[in-house]
Amino acid sequence: MAVPVAFFGLFFAYPVAAITARGLRIDGVWRFGRIGDVLAQSDIRHVLWFTTWQALASTALTLLIALPGAYVFARFDFRGKQVLRAVVTVPFVLPTVVVGTAFLALLGRGGLLDELWGVRLDTTVWAILLAHVFFNYAVVVRTVGGLWSQLDPRQEEAARVLGASRFAAWRRVTLPALGPAVAAAALMVFLFTFTSFGVVQILGGPTFSTLEVEIYRQTSEIFDLSTAAVLTLVQFVAVGAILAVHAWTVRRRETALRLVDASVTARRPRGAGQWALLAGVLVTIAVLLVLPLAVLVERSLDAPGFGYYKALTSDEGGIFLVPPIEAIGNSLQYALAATAIALLIGGLAAAALTRRDAGRLVRGFDALLMLPLGVSAVTVGFGFLIALDEPPLDLRSTWILVPLAQALVGVPFVVRTMLPVLRAVDGRLREAAAVLGASPWRVWREVDLPMVRRALLIAAGFAFAVSLGEFGATVFIARPDNPTLPVAVARLLGRAGELNYGQAMALSTILMVVCAVALLVLERLRTDRTGEF
Repeated sequence: MAVPVAFFGLFFAYPVAAITARGLRIDGVWRFGRIGDVLAQSDIRHVLWFTTWQALASTALTLLIALPGAYVFARFDFRGKQVLRAVVTVPFVLPTVVVGTAFLALLGRGGLLDELWGVRLDTTVWAILLAHVFFNYAVVVRTVGGLWSQLDPRQEEAARVLGASRFAAWRRVTLPALGPAVAAAALMVFLFTFTSFGVVQILGGPTFSTLEVEIYRQTSEIFDLSTAAVLTLVQFVAVGAILAVHAWTVRRRETALRLVDASVTARRPRGAGQWALLAGVLVTIAVLLVLPLAVLVERSLDAPGFGYYKALTSDEGGIFLVPPIEAIGNSLQYALAATAIALLIGGLAAAALTRRDAGRLVRGFDALLMLPLGVSAVTVGFGFLIALDEPPLDLRSTWILVPLAQALVGVPFVVRTMLPVLRAVDGRLREAAAVLGASPWRVWREVDLPMVRRALLIAAGFAFAVSLGEFGATVFIARPDNPTLPVAVARLLGRAGELNYGQAMALSTILMVVCAVALLVLERLRTDRTGEF
């Protein structure tokens, strides 16, 4: 456990504390009164209000749209279901920059709706809400649908036999059982939308700003570290509260239900109503999830002869010190290094959390591992520049800085993927191997590794996908001569001109294809088909 604790201490807690202290400690004196001064500003209160309001609205809209899909994936068996499940999950692993770019191509100036009907939603809150639904649809479908598929349908059928209507049986039997899963999914959607950065940065314009976007603006544009530090603390407290409630709902979900094999609960749709529901969900997926990505690809092909893709090989635009195409190689190299780090740290943490002698402090570290998903990535990235600039941790000019930041986001996915599998390994097998004289390393290699090998590959895939698309921290620490794909896309979108816009679409398409391929491979590797992450 010492290695994961040291890693998170050095590369997460220390940079965040350093940048916060830099903002609140002025001339050697702590200025805690600055917190009240910042929160009293009308523009900051507007940011706090919009951050909370849009997160609540996004969560409600996501639940409304995605719950029918959760039911369809849980209870219906139809051709192409596994492929469709992978398609549904593609948006979740896409970088937020790509999501924002896709909706910009669909809803923005010159977008599909603008061309067909003259409708533009690029600087309205509706564009942000729809993009958040696009991004988080899979969270609800897979979290709620995963549990729904394991609930015994005979309980609801028994209520129907006793005279309850279909709705009454669902409300009194199924809904209470699904409550913890719905709450967990809602909390995760709220977390992701409360800390939204790339989507709001691209679609919000100067009118709409979340806490994360405002922290970036105060840090990189206004250079007001004091205000940024206060906003970081506010977001940290909010995220901590959300994760605490989420942990409680997960524990309740694990202990309150008796589940059945998911393979016996799904059946082919019966009756016109069920076929209509299936058709409605398919149309929703096509319009909400597939159409924005299709428009993204179409915009990248607007120039004849793959012109925008060919332009990626030239550095004549002056935005980068190297041709934009080199961002692809940079991103792949960084993501591979970040994946290796995440597997090492996450694997050690998961192994420690599954030990029988793990104390309460060790088990509490499980919740802390989720913090990098919610704490401001902008703060982490800028904290890297502030804190890691002196020996023995003078890493500011080294290439490893980017993989370290990306690995912080990948570790929670590794832990969440490997924990259930490691907990399922019969401890008596390890004890038998130890009694026969095997060393701890050989016990892990001979007993644990064969059983967790596939989970390890799945964890590596998720870590690779999220590392590939990390933007908030990387935008600060990626060097101009080594940009990553998300950073390159954001910089191209920030410059006027059709060529820059087209190249951003082309790079986003490449990034989308790489993430989609990684996810399809993960679906083929999965051993369980419950639909959970």
